[in-house]
Amino acid sequence: MPRPRKNGLPKPLPEGFILTDMMKKKWRLGRMIGEGGCGLIYLAAEDTGRPVADDSDFVIKVEYQENGPLFTELKFYQRAAKPESMQKWKASRKLDVLGIPAFLGSGLAEYNGLSYRFMVMERLGSDLQKICERNGGRLKKETVFQLGHRLVDILEYIHENEYVHADIKAANLVLSHRGPEQVYLVDYGLSYRYCPKGVHKEYKEKPRKSPDGTIEYTSIDAHKGVDNSRRGDLQILGFCLLHWLSGSLPWDAVLKYPLKVHEEKTRLMENLPESVQQLSVKGASTDEVAAFLLHVNSLDYQDKPNYQYLKLLLGSTASGKLDLSAPQRAVEEQCTKEIRNREKVRPAPCDQFVKIYHDRCTAVPYSFLTAGLASAKQCSSHHIWALMIKLLI
Repeated sequence: MPRPRKNGLPKPLPEGFILTDMMKKKWRLGRMIGEGGCGLIYLAAEDTGRPVADDSDFVIKVEYQENGPLFTELKFYQRAAKPESMQKWKASRKLDVLGIPAFLGSGLAEYNGLSYRFMVMERLGSDLQKICERNGGRLKKETVFQLGHRLVDILEYIHENEYVHADIKAANLVLSHRGPEQVYLVDYGLSYRYCPKGVHKEYKEKPRKSPDGTIEYTSIDAHKGVDNSRRGDLQILGFCLLHWLSGSLPWDAVLKYPLKVHEEKTRLMENLPESVQQLSVKGASTDEVAAFLLHVNSLDYQDKPNYQYLKLLLGSTASGKLDLSAPQRAVEEQCTKEIRNREKVRPAPCDQFVKIYHDRCTAVPYSFLTAGLASAKQCSSHHIWALMIKLLI
Protein backbone atom coordinates (compact mmCIF):
# COMPACT_ATOMS: atom_id res chain seq x y z
CA MET A 1 0.00 0.00 0.00
CA PRO A 2 1.43 3.45 -0.90
CA ARG A 3 2.61 5.64 1.95
CA PRO A 4 0.16 8.55 2.57
CA ARG A 5 1.34 11.94 1.41
CA LYS A 6 2.91 13.92 4.22
CA ASN A 7 0.78 16.87 5.39
CA GLY A 8 -2.15 15.76 3.20
CA LEU A 9 -5.70 15.33 4.45
CA PRO A 10 -6.15 11.80 5.80
CA LYS A 11 -8.64 9.32 4.46
CA PRO A 12 -11.78 9.68 6.60
CA LEU A 13 -12.51 7.30 9.45
CA PRO A 14 -16.02 5.79 9.58
CA GLU A 15 -18.69 7.18 11.87
CA GLY A 16 -18.89 5.02 14.99
CA PHE A 17 -15.18 4.10 14.90
CA ILE A 18 -13.74 3.60 18.41
CA LEU A 19 -10.48 5.32 19.41
CA THR A 20 -8.57 4.49 22.60
CA ASP A 21 -6.44 7.27 24.08
CA MET A 22 -3.18 7.01 26.03
CA MET A 23 -5.13 6.72 29.30
CA LYS A 24 -7.14 3.77 27.89
CA LYS A 25 -10.34 5.82 27.66
CA LYS A 26 -12.50 4.90 24.67
CA TRP A 27 -14.02 7.53 22.41
CA ARG A 28 -16.63 7.05 19.68
CA LEU A 29 -16.49 9.13 16.48
CA GLY A 30 -19.60 10.94 15.30
CA ARG A 31 -20.04 12.73 12.00
CA MET A 32 -17.24 14.77 10.47
CA ILE A 33 -17.87 18.50 11.00
CA GLY A 34 -14.79 20.15 9.53
CA GLU A 35 -11.31 19.94 8.09
CA GLY A 36 -8.11 21.94 8.29
CA GLY A 37 -4.94 22.06 6.25
CA CYS A 38 -3.85 18.61 7.41
CA GLY A 39 -6.60 17.11 9.55
CA LEU A 40 -10.25 16.18 9.94
CA ILE A 41 -12.54 17.10 12.83
CA TYR A 42 -15.28 14.82 14.13
CA LEU A 43 -17.94 15.07 16.78
CA ALA A 44 -17.11 12.61 19.55
CA ALA A 45 -18.26 11.20 22.88
CA GLU A 46 -17.07 8.75 25.49
CA ASP A 47 -18.04 5.33 24.21
CA THR A 48 -21.32 4.12 25.70
CA GLY A 49 -22.38 1.94 22.79
CA ARG A 50 -24.75 4.60 21.46
CA PRO A 51 -24.28 6.91 18.44
CA VAL A 52 -22.75 10.33 19.05
CA ALA A 53 -25.41 13.02 19.44
CA ASP A 54 -25.26 16.24 17.43
CA ASP A 55 -25.12 18.26 20.66
CA SER A 56 -22.00 16.45 21.92
CA ASP A 57 -19.54 18.60 23.88
CA PHE A 58 -16.42 16.95 22.45
CA VAL A 59 -14.54 16.81 19.15
CA ILE A 60 -11.62 14.74 17.91
CA LYS A 61 -9.00 16.06 15.50
CA VAL A 62 -7.40 13.36 13.32
CA GLU A 63 -4.25 13.46 11.17
CA TYR A 64 -1.87 10.92 9.69
CA GLN A 65 0.62 9.88 12.34
CA GLU A 66 3.60 11.14 10.34
CA ASN A 67 2.19 14.67 9.96
CA GLY A 68 3.85 17.45 11.93
CA PRO A 69 1.14 19.99 12.92
CA LEU A 70 -0.92 17.78 15.26
CA PHE A 71 2.24 16.43 16.90
CA THR A 72 3.38 20.03 17.49
CA GLU A 73 -0.02 20.94 18.91
CA LEU A 74 0.00 17.96 21.27
CA LYS A 75 3.44 18.92 22.57
CA PHE A 76 2.18 22.43 23.26
CA TYR A 77 -0.77 21.15 25.30
CA GLN A 78 1.33 18.62 27.19
CA ARG A 79 4.02 21.14 28.10
CA ALA A 80 2.25 24.49 28.35
CA ALA A 81 -1.49 23.98 28.79
CA LYS A 82 -1.83 21.61 31.73
CA PRO A 83 -5.18 22.22 33.53
CA GLU A 84 -3.50 22.84 36.89
CA SER A 85 -1.10 25.34 35.31
CA MET A 86 -3.94 27.29 33.68
CA GLN A 87 -5.99 27.29 36.90
CA LYS A 88 -3.06 28.67 38.87
CA TRP A 89 -2.51 31.37 36.24
CA LYS A 90 -6.18 32.42 36.22
CA ALA A 91 -6.19 32.70 40.00
CA SER A 92 -3.00 34.80 40.06
CA ARG A 93 -4.32 37.14 37.34
CA LYS A 94 -7.92 37.18 38.64
CA LEU A 95 -9.23 35.88 35.29
CA ASP A 96 -12.58 34.11 35.02
CA VAL A 97 -11.59 32.39 31.78
CA LEU A 98 -8.39 31.85 29.84
CA GLY A 99 -9.21 31.30 26.18
CA ILE A 100 -7.27 28.11 25.52
CA PRO A 101 -9.44 25.06 24.73
CA ALA A 102 -9.48 22.14 27.16
CA PHE A 103 -7.32 19.20 26.06
CA LEU A 104 -8.88 15.85 27.05
CA GLY A 105 -6.67 13.16 25.59
CA SER A 106 -4.71 11.83 22.63
CA GLY A 107 -3.51 8.62 21.07
CA LEU A 108 -2.69 6.61 17.96
CA ALA A 109 -4.94 4.40 15.83
CA GLU A 110 -4.80 2.09 12.81
CA TYR A 111 -7.43 1.81 10.09
CA ASN A 112 -7.16 -0.02 6.75
CA GLY A 113 -3.38 -0.19 7.09
CA LEU A 114 -2.98 3.56 7.74
CA SER A 115 -1.65 5.09 10.96
CA TYR A 116 -3.46 8.03 12.56
CA ARG A 117 -2.81 10.41 15.42
CA PHE A 118 -5.77 11.95 17.25
CA MET A 119 -6.48 14.57 19.89
CA VAL A 120 -9.66 14.98 21.96
CA MET A 121 -10.80 18.55 22.69
CA GLU A 122 -13.80 20.40 24.02
CA ARG A 123 -16.24 21.38 21.29
CA LEU A 124 -16.30 25.03 20.26
CA GLY A 125 -18.57 27.10 18.03
CA SER A 126 -18.23 29.36 15.00
CA ASP A 127 -14.94 31.05 14.13
CA LEU A 128 -14.51 34.81 13.92
CA GLN A 129 -13.60 34.73 10.22
CA LYS A 130 -17.14 33.72 9.26
CA ILE A 131 -18.52 36.56 11.38
CA CYS A 132 -16.12 39.10 9.84
CA GLU A 133 -17.14 38.02 6.34
CA ARG A 134 -20.81 38.35 7.25
CA ASN A 135 -20.07 41.85 8.56
CA GLY A 136 -18.33 43.07 5.42
CA GLY A 137 -14.86 42.43 6.85
CA ARG A 138 -15.15 44.60 9.96
CA LEU A 139 -16.09 44.48 13.64
CA LYS A 140 -17.20 47.22 16.01
CA LYS A 141 -14.35 49.09 17.67
CA GLU A 142 -15.38 48.11 21.19
CA THR A 143 -15.51 44.45 20.12
CA VAL A 144 -12.07 44.65 18.47
CA PHE A 145 -10.54 46.00 21.66
CA GLN A 146 -12.32 43.42 23.83
CA LEU A 147 -10.83 40.73 21.61
CA GLY A 148 -7.42 42.39 21.76
CA HIS A 149 -7.57 42.55 25.55
CA ARG A 150 -8.43 38.84 25.83
CA LEU A 151 -5.78 37.84 23.31
CA VAL A 152 -3.07 39.73 25.17
CA ASP A 153 -4.06 37.73 28.27
CA ILE A 154 -3.84 34.46 26.32
CA LEU A 155 -0.52 35.36 24.70
CA GLU A 156 1.02 36.40 28.01
CA TYR A 157 0.19 32.97 29.44
CA ILE A 158 1.55 31.16 26.37
CA HIS A 159 4.72 33.26 26.39
CA GLU A 160 5.31 32.67 30.11
CA ASN A 161 5.21 28.96 29.32
CA GLU A 162 7.99 29.24 26.72
CA TYR A 163 5.80 29.16 23.58
CA VAL A 164 4.59 31.50 20.86
CA HIS A 165 1.46 30.85 18.77
CA ALA A 166 2.68 32.31 15.43
CA ASP A 167 -0.67 32.15 13.58
CA ILE A 168 -3.15 34.50 15.25
CA LYS A 169 -6.04 35.31 12.90
CA ALA A 170 -9.83 35.44 12.84
CA ALA A 171 -10.10 31.86 11.56
CA ASN A 172 -8.21 30.67 14.66
CA LEU A 173 -10.47 32.56 17.08
CA VAL A 174 -13.46 30.43 17.95
CA LEU A 175 -16.50 31.23 20.07
CA SER A 176 -17.84 29.06 22.84
CA HIS A 177 -20.17 26.29 21.65
CA ARG A 178 -22.85 27.51 24.05
CA GLY A 179 -22.70 31.23 23.24
CA PRO A 180 -20.54 34.21 22.21
CA GLU A 181 -19.46 35.20 25.73
CA GLN A 182 -15.99 33.69 25.37
CA VAL A 183 -13.47 33.41 22.55
CA TYR A 184 -10.71 30.81 22.31
CA LEU A 185 -7.39 30.89 20.46
CA VAL A 186 -7.08 27.54 18.68
CA ASP A 187 -4.73 25.64 16.34
CA TYR A 188 -1.28 25.37 17.88
CA GLY A 189 0.13 23.47 14.90
CA LEU A 190 2.62 26.28 14.21
CA SER A 191 3.39 27.03 17.86
CA TYR A 192 7.09 27.32 18.62
CA ARG A 193 9.10 26.86 21.80
CA TYR A 194 11.04 30.10 21.65
CA CYS A 195 12.57 29.79 25.13
CA PRO A 196 13.24 26.12 25.99
CA LYS A 197 14.25 25.66 29.64
CA GLY A 198 14.37 29.43 30.05
CA VAL A 199 16.98 30.05 27.33
CA HIS A 200 15.75 32.36 24.56
CA LYS A 201 16.55 31.38 20.97
CA GLU A 202 19.09 33.56 19.20
CA TYR A 203 18.08 35.97 16.43
CA LYS A 204 19.09 34.37 13.15
CA GLU A 205 17.87 35.32 9.68
CA LYS A 206 17.29 32.55 7.14
CA PRO A 207 16.49 34.36 3.87
CA ARG A 208 15.54 31.19 1.98
CA LYS A 209 13.02 30.06 4.58
CA SER A 210 9.41 30.68 3.57
CA PRO A 211 7.41 32.48 6.27
CA ASP A 212 5.08 30.27 8.30
CA GLY A 213 1.57 31.36 9.16
CA THR A 214 -0.92 33.44 7.21
CA ILE A 215 0.62 35.93 4.79
CA GLU A 216 -1.71 38.83 5.71
CA TYR A 217 -0.52 38.82 9.33
CA THR A 218 2.90 37.11 9.32
CA SER A 219 5.44 39.02 11.41
CA ILE A 220 8.32 40.88 9.80
CA ASP A 221 10.71 38.55 11.64
CA ALA A 222 9.06 35.55 9.95
CA HIS A 223 9.40 37.23 6.54
CA LYS A 224 13.16 37.31 7.21
CA GLY A 225 13.19 33.63 8.12
CA VAL A 226 13.63 34.38 11.82
CA ASP A 227 11.88 32.10 14.30
CA ASN A 228 8.96 33.87 15.96
CA SER A 229 9.35 35.39 19.40
CA ARG A 230 7.03 37.32 21.71
CA ARG A 231 7.28 40.51 19.69
CA GLY A 232 6.31 38.58 16.55
CA ASP A 233 3.10 37.28 18.15
CA LEU A 234 2.13 40.78 19.23
CA GLN A 235 2.92 42.27 15.83
CA ILE A 236 0.65 39.64 14.25
CA LEU A 237 -2.07 40.61 16.74
CA GLY A 238 -1.58 44.30 15.89
CA PHE A 239 -2.08 43.59 12.18
CA CYS A 240 -5.25 41.63 13.04
CA LEU A 241 -6.65 44.49 15.14
CA LEU A 242 -5.99 46.91 12.29
CA HIS A 243 -7.72 44.62 9.79
CA TRP A 244 -10.80 44.10 11.99
CA LEU A 245 -11.13 47.85 12.56
CA SER A 246 -10.57 49.17 9.05
CA GLY A 247 -11.66 46.18 6.97
CA SER A 248 -8.45 46.06 4.93
CA LEU A 249 -4.65 46.13 5.09
CA PRO A 250 -2.24 48.17 2.91
CA TRP A 251 -0.79 44.98 1.38
CA ASP A 252 -4.08 43.31 0.41
CA ALA A 253 -3.41 43.85 -3.30
CA VAL A 254 -0.02 42.07 -3.27
CA LEU A 255 -0.72 38.97 -1.15
CA LYS A 256 0.55 36.70 -3.94
CA TYR A 257 4.00 38.31 -3.63
CA PRO A 258 5.55 37.72 -0.17
CA LEU A 259 8.48 40.08 -0.84
CA LYS A 260 6.11 42.95 -1.62
CA VAL A 261 4.01 42.14 1.46
CA HIS A 262 7.22 42.26 3.51
CA GLU A 263 8.07 45.67 2.02
CA GLU A 264 4.61 47.07 2.78
CA LYS A 265 4.69 45.82 6.37
CA THR A 266 8.15 47.29 6.87
CA ARG A 267 6.96 50.63 5.46
CA LEU A 268 3.97 50.62 7.82
CA MET A 269 6.13 49.91 10.89
CA GLU A 270 8.79 52.46 9.91
CA ASN A 271 6.23 55.25 9.51
CA LEU A 272 4.25 54.82 12.74
CA PRO A 273 2.00 56.29 14.00
CA GLU A 274 0.85 58.16 10.86
CA SER A 275 0.88 55.05 8.65
CA VAL A 276 -1.76 53.41 10.85
CA GLN A 277 -3.70 56.55 11.80
CA GLN A 278 -4.43 57.29 8.14
CA LEU A 279 -6.23 53.95 7.88
CA SER A 280 -8.96 55.10 10.26
CA VAL A 281 -12.52 54.77 9.00
CA LYS A 282 -15.61 56.68 10.06
CA GLY A 283 -16.44 55.84 13.66
CA ALA A 284 -13.31 53.73 14.19
CA SER A 285 -10.09 55.63 14.85
CA THR A 286 -6.97 53.48 14.68
CA ASP A 287 -4.93 55.64 17.10
CA GLU A 288 -4.88 52.93 19.76
CA VAL A 289 -3.62 50.32 17.30
CA ALA A 290 -0.88 52.74 16.20
CA ALA A 291 0.23 53.06 19.84
CA PHE A 292 0.03 49.27 20.26
CA LEU A 293 2.32 48.70 17.27
CA LEU A 294 4.68 51.46 18.41
CA HIS A 295 5.31 49.51 21.62
CA VAL A 296 5.84 46.30 19.64
CA ASN A 297 8.24 48.15 17.34
CA SER A 298 10.31 49.25 20.33
CA LEU A 299 11.02 45.65 21.39
CA ASP A 300 14.23 43.82 20.63
CA TYR A 301 13.99 40.17 19.62
CA GLN A 302 14.41 38.82 23.16
CA ASP A 303 12.56 41.58 25.02
CA LYS A 304 9.57 40.82 27.22
CA PRO A 305 6.56 42.97 26.21
CA ASN A 306 4.70 45.11 28.72
CA TYR A 307 1.40 43.23 28.52
CA GLN A 308 -0.37 45.43 31.05
CA TYR A 309 0.55 48.55 29.10
CA LEU A 310 -0.76 47.01 25.87
CA LYS A 311 -4.11 46.26 27.55
CA LEU A 312 -4.30 49.81 28.89
CA LEU A 313 -3.71 51.15 25.37
CA LEU A 314 -6.78 49.30 24.13
CA GLY A 315 -8.85 51.07 26.78
CA SER A 316 -11.28 48.21 27.24
CA THR A 317 -11.81 45.39 29.67
CA ALA A 318 -12.00 41.78 28.60
CA SER A 319 -15.28 41.14 30.40
CA GLY A 320 -18.76 41.32 28.93
CA LYS A 321 -20.59 39.76 26.03
CA LEU A 322 -19.03 40.33 22.61
CA ASP A 323 -21.15 42.43 20.27
CA LEU A 324 -20.54 40.69 16.95
CA SER A 325 -22.95 42.77 14.88
CA ALA A 326 -21.58 44.80 11.97
CA PRO A 327 -20.47 48.44 12.40
CA GLN A 328 -22.96 50.90 10.87
CA ARG A 329 -20.73 51.81 7.94
CA ALA A 330 -20.17 48.13 7.16
CA VAL A 331 -23.95 47.62 7.13
CA GLU A 332 -24.35 50.53 4.69
CA GLU A 333 -21.55 49.21 2.46
CA GLN A 334 -23.09 45.73 2.43
CA CYS A 335 -26.49 47.16 1.46
CA THR A 336 -24.90 49.17 -1.35
CA LYS A 337 -23.08 46.07 -2.58
CA GLU A 338 -26.31 44.06 -2.62
CA ILE A 339 -28.13 46.81 -4.53
CA ARG A 340 -25.34 46.94 -7.12
CA ASN A 341 -25.42 43.17 -7.50
CA ARG A 342 -29.18 43.25 -8.10
CA GLU A 343 -28.77 46.01 -10.68
CA LYS A 344 -26.25 43.87 -12.57
CA VAL A 345 -28.89 41.26 -13.29
CA ARG A 346 -31.89 43.48 -14.05
CA PRO A 347 -32.25 45.94 -16.94
CA ALA A 348 -31.69 49.56 -15.97
CA PRO A 349 -34.93 51.62 -16.15
CA CYS A 350 -33.51 53.71 -18.98
CA ASP A 351 -32.94 50.56 -21.07
CA GLN A 352 -36.45 49.37 -20.29
CA PHE A 353 -37.77 52.73 -21.49
CA VAL A 354 -35.96 52.47 -24.83
CA LYS A 355 -37.30 48.97 -25.45
CA ILE A 356 -40.89 49.91 -24.57
CA TYR A 357 -40.69 53.08 -26.70
CA HIS A 358 -39.60 51.17 -29.80
CA ASP A 359 -42.22 48.47 -29.18
CA ARG A 360 -45.21 50.74 -28.57
CA CYS A 361 -44.64 54.30 -29.77
CA THR A 362 -44.41 55.76 -33.25
CA ALA A 363 -46.19 59.10 -32.98
CA VAL A 364 -44.02 60.87 -30.42
CA PRO A 365 -40.39 61.49 -31.39
CA TYR A 366 -37.95 59.65 -29.09
CA SER A 367 -35.70 62.73 -28.91
CA PHE A 368 -38.61 64.81 -27.59
CA LEU A 369 -39.43 62.34 -24.80
CA THR A 370 -35.81 62.15 -23.65
CA ALA A 371 -34.95 65.83 -23.97
CA GLY A 372 -33.14 67.05 -20.85
CA LEU A 373 -32.61 63.49 -19.59
CA ALA A 374 -29.30 62.78 -21.30
CA SER A 375 -27.44 62.52 -18.01
CA ALA A 376 -30.14 60.49 -16.27
CA LYS A 377 -28.69 57.22 -17.50
CA GLN A 378 -25.53 57.92 -15.54
CA CYS A 379 -27.24 59.08 -12.35
CA SER A 380 -28.53 56.88 -9.55
CA SER A 381 -32.02 58.48 -9.62
CA HIS A 382 -33.63 55.76 -11.70
CA HIS A 383 -37.10 56.94 -10.63
CA ILE A 384 -37.07 59.40 -13.59
CA TRP A 385 -36.86 56.59 -16.09
CA ALA A 386 -39.36 54.52 -14.14
CA LEU A 387 -41.82 57.43 -14.39
CA MET A 388 -41.28 57.67 -18.16
CA ILE A 389 -42.03 53.94 -18.47
CA LYS A 390 -45.32 54.41 -16.58
CA LEU A 391 -46.31 57.22 -18.96
CA LEU A 392 -45.70 54.98 -21.96
CA ILE A 393 -47.58 52.02 -20.51
